[in-house]
Amino acid sequence: MQTNKPLESLNVFSFNGVQMRTFHITWLTFFVCFFGWFGLAPLMPAIRADLGLTKPQVGNTIIAAVSATILARLVIGRLCDTWGPRKTYAALLVLGAWPVMFVGLAHDYTTFLLFRLAIGVIGASFVITQFHTSMMFAPKIKGTANAVAGGWGNLGGGITQLAMPLIMATIVGFGYTKPEAWRLAMIVPGVLMLVMAFIYYRFTQDTPAGNYSEIGRSVATGEKVSFWAACADIRVWALALAYACCFGMEITFDGVAALYFFDNFKLAETEAGFWAMLFGGMNIFARALGGIVADKVGNKYGMRGKGLLLASMLVLEGAGIMLFAQAGSLPMAIVSMITFALFLKMSNGGTYAIVPFVNPKAVGVISGVVGAGGNLGGMLMAFLFKSQSISYGQAFLYIGCAVAAIGLLLFLVNFSKETIAESAEVELQTA
Repeated sequence: MQTNKPLESLNVFSFNGVQMRTFHITWLTFFVCFFGWFGLAPLMPAIRADLGLTKPQVGNTIIAAVSATILARLVIGRLCDTWGPRKTYAALLVLGAWPVMFVGLAHDYTTFLLFRLAIGVIGASFVITQFHTSMMFAPKIKGTANAVAGGWGNLGGGITQLAMPLIMATIVGFGYTKPEAWRLAMIVPGVLMLVMAFIYYRFTQDTPAGNYSEIGRSVATGEKVSFWAACADIRVWALALAYACCFGMEITFDGVAALYFFDNFKLAETEAGFWAMLFGGMNIFARALGGIVADKVGNKYGMRGKGLLLASMLVLEGAGIMLFAQAGSLPMAIVSMITFALFLKMSNGGTYAIVPFVNPKAVGVISGVVGAGGNLGGMLMAFLFKSQSISYGQAFLYIGCAVAAIGLLLFLVNFSKETIAESAEVELQTA
């Protein structure tokens, strides 16, 4: 039965109705965005050799990949509230596709760094994914829907770790050199982004009831809650800090995993990409699991229960990262990586199971701030990996300690100022 209301349940095997059509298109679009955003990461052994990059320079490119996203996520969150997720996503895809396709024109460290900075804007796609999913589903299922969409989209960060080296190897098989092949390989995700821009604009709509222009939602409607008023709530910053620990670590690991396995365990590029892919592959279920568990805990224990769950998962994530940092063999590294990946991705899902309920009138703004917090965390972590005096293993150990400590601090935050039922009531009144 077709309805113009947010759905009360999530049937991932359904493509009926604008809600489920939008759900599937938005996670698939986010999946493709990861190929553009992090497609260069598993190719870095070849790029490092081609451009003669030092460890600090490689570290700077990792920082560039996530730093541009910080401001972009704040802007994109505002555009979702005012311009609408459909137009915002299509525009971002078109804008981001060009540096992805033309990064192959870089022939030295400086130009490569500038292209990497421009590509980083694509990371703002996450905010639109979460905002658009929140518009399509009812409060009791928002956390699950956001977690599944985010998790399946994040899966692109894992698949690209293996897919891009295979694409490069295929191009080498046609007679091109590695310096030529990595440049040509990046054209593929750029073209895919342009295809998804057309699909997104053509086959989705802003809300179940129609696009903003059709339902009379104006810029003024989106500005009922100002940016600063929305951010005056300490819960927003607590969630931003939590997301810095989980998603920040995720994008940092996506950027260094292939190099870490390549250098530490003397693997080939495709082998290193395969093990790095396992980390991202956990997104197929782990982020969704975090959202599902958070929704169930929230239905029984309210927002306070969701907050305690998130704090617990962050502590376990930090402990897992510390184990990974001290792994002395490839099997131990893989087991500990999968362990901390589980809690990290569940934390991702748990965070955005709380975000839509902090202030239902400003979901876009808060999604943007929390999302930007994730990238700020990733940027700060990346500084550890550019240091000549700190090994990658030591960097992971410091990060693990910090994540566990912040998880403990999060136990002190009370997220239950507004119950889920009250959030739902406000949301229905302001829809």
